[in-house]
Parts: sequence; structure tokens; C-alpha cells
Amino acid sequence: MDIDQLIQDCATAVSDVAPTKAVREILARAVAEPAALLQALGEPERAGIQRLHVSDELTVLNVIWAPRMTLMPHNHNMWATIGVYGGREDNIFWRRLPDDAKGRVEAAGAKSLGPKDVRPLGEEIIHSVTNPTAKLTGAIHVYGGDFFSQKRSEWDPESLEERPYDIEKNVAYFEEANRAFAK
Repeated sequence: MDIDQLIQDCATAVSDVAPTKAVREILARAVAEPAALLQALGEPERAGIQRLHVSDELTVLNVIWAPRMTLMPHNHNMWATIGVYGGREDNIFWRRLPDDAKGRVEAAGAKSLGPKDVRPLGEEIIHSVTNPTAKLTGAIHVYGGDFFSQKRSEWDPESLEERPYDIEKNVAYFEEANRAFAK
């Protein structure tokens, strides 16, 4: 598995007429051999977001979820494709409540992803993510834009009210999950 080639293939796919479909096929090939991907990326030891590539057109991340870690509902405002190579990533999909002044959402479905599974997400998707297992989960996340500078929203986990997404807080949450995992 050549990570540089994976990134180059994804960068080429961005200009495809159906970029999510093209990236899905690339990720499907990559996660089809989890052991090769693990060898190329290294065995995960802690939760985190490893930036493999970030540009205005494309972000490729190696996301490691801590055991039982949950990230609140959020959107990306760009297409995304997720390929899991180890563990489990459960996604709950949310929809906006019509005519809700506070931008609240309600659960609208779910999809559990395990090793070798790939899932595209449209630009309008709102989802939350949970690792329900007692071990680290690894997934390649590919986004059709700059994941770190895109203006987007997150929803309060209790009130489900919309607020601006706080990237620094969410990155720090991975460190909090590592501390909890270490105990």
C-alpha cells in the first residue's frame, strides 16, 4: 500500500464528474487489505486526526477513534467518503427539524461501518460518530475541500441546537478521549 499513491489517486478523482463515486472506489481498494493499510500507516496507538493531505480541493485524514468515543452531530458542508480499516465506526444520521428557529435536528437513520466498509456522505449530511468497541478504530476520511477551514455547524448533544463548529475543541476532544482510554 502506497499512501502517496492513494492521495494522488484521490486528488485526481476530485476532478471526476462523480468525485464521491471515484473516491469510494479508491478507498474500497485501500481498505480491502486492512493489514497492508495498517503496515503503511502504522499500528494506531492513540486517538487522533492524522493529516495525510490538506489542500483547498481535498483533505485526506487517518482518523483514529478511542474506545467508546462519540463525536456530537456535525456537518461538513462538502462531500466526504469514509473507509474503515480496523474496529467499528457507527454513524447516526440527523435531519434538520423544519421551521425550527434554533436549528435543531432529529435522528434519521444509522449505518455501522467495520473493516473493509466504505461510505460516501453527501454535502448536506449531518452525522455523529461513535466507536462502540473497546479498542481503537481506524478509518481513512476523504473530503472534497479543506476540512480545517470550511465553515460548518455542530449540534449540542443535549439540546440538539445548532452552533458554529469548533475545530480546535473537537481536535482537543481526541486528547481527552486518549486520557480516558489510558485510565
